[in-house]
Amino acid sequence: MSQAYFYTEKKKEKAVLVGVHEKGDKVDRTKEYLDELEALATTAGAETVGRLTQNLEYPNPRTYIGEGKLKELVEMVNAYDADLIVFDDELSPSQIRNIEREFKEIKILDRSMLILDIFSKNAKTAQARTQVELAQNQYLLPRLTRMWTHLSKQKGGIGMKGPGETEIETDRRAIRNNITKLKEKLEQIEKQNKVQRQNRTDKARVALVGYTNVGKSTIMNLLSKSEVLAENKLFATLDSTVRKVVLEDIEHEGQHVPILLSDTVGFIRKLPTLLIESFKSTLAEVVEADILLHVVDISNPEFENQMELVKQTLFDIGAKDKPVLLVFNKIDTYLEEHPDTVLTEVEKSWLSKEHNPVVFISATERSNIDQLKANIVRIANRLKS
Repeated sequence: MSQAYFYTEKKKEKAVLVGVHEKGDKVDRTKEYLDELEALATTAGAETVGRLTQNLEYPNPRTYIGEGKLKELVEMVNAYDADLIVFDDELSPSQIRNIEREFKEIKILDRSMLILDIFSKNAKTAQARTQVELAQNQYLLPRLTRMWTHLSKQKGGIGMKGPGETEIETDRRAIRNNITKLKEKLEQIEKQNKVQRQNRTDKARVALVGYTNVGKSTIMNLLSKSEVLAENKLFATLDSTVRKVVLEDIEHEGQHVPILLSDTVGFIRKLPTLLIESFKSTLAEVVEADILLHVVDISNPEFENQMELVKQTLFDIGAKDKPVLLVFNKIDTYLEEHPDTVLTEVEKSWLSKEHNPVVFISATERSNIDQLKANIVRIANRLKS
């Protein structure tokens, strides 16, 4: 008797990405943005089957792209039998309504909604789940009338997790009430967290910050010998994880320096403002830290732009004046891709550019980790003296 096999793996949704190359942008900037949008779509569980871009002075206020390009998008979606269209910017409620008229059975997502979907899947603690739900409600409220009646016809998939799944969520008043309750819940959680942070003031607090997917969680695991989720996906870590770590002081034999090390949510370009607002309590670990380890993926061609975005975000949340150790990670990959590069010359170059101490490491290869630890101890000792 032959045995039947059934494959239950969920079919990936097929996505078409849409971006606008605005006047004044670098030629390759739109491609970089769409590469990142594709990484977001992949993290959410979709397969990108096509891309469409248009050169415009600014996005079309009615339909994001022009009428001609919109017709081209219809043809592309039909040709690829796509399930969803993802736009690389946040769409206004009117833009969503106008685009939906062209795509009756296709899901329309913007960058913000895609990020919210990823956040909703990755939030593990009560605090992170509450923050994501608050951001989702705030996002959906102005877009509720037309958008959700359209999306509710779909059978699950990307962009469908979270508020709005029940009929009560379609009522504006219920959404507003929910927002109020979620804010109150977050305030209560933050009060509890503040007490916990105050109880650990005797140790230097060190926070890992950086662009998403630069290796912060891998470094956290190396230094703390703990198992924090470290995946090659965007936003694998949402919750701020704190671990006690004792580092050896090699400059003072026999002495050890205890620190509290925290891993935080990664930053990203075009991160929805409401998400930054919702995650301010998580970012409190950064604001209240004594030392920041700014981790950079030096193998990423865009690493300098990513560094500037992180610096700007630190400025925005009031953490710009903290002592910073700049940690260039993935140096092994960088040197493989640039075989003629001399590491000492790269180090000299960055030491001359930066006012902060610099260290080059490979977290996966565990190279220069002792140098990283020594730098942390040196800064911690300087703060104590």
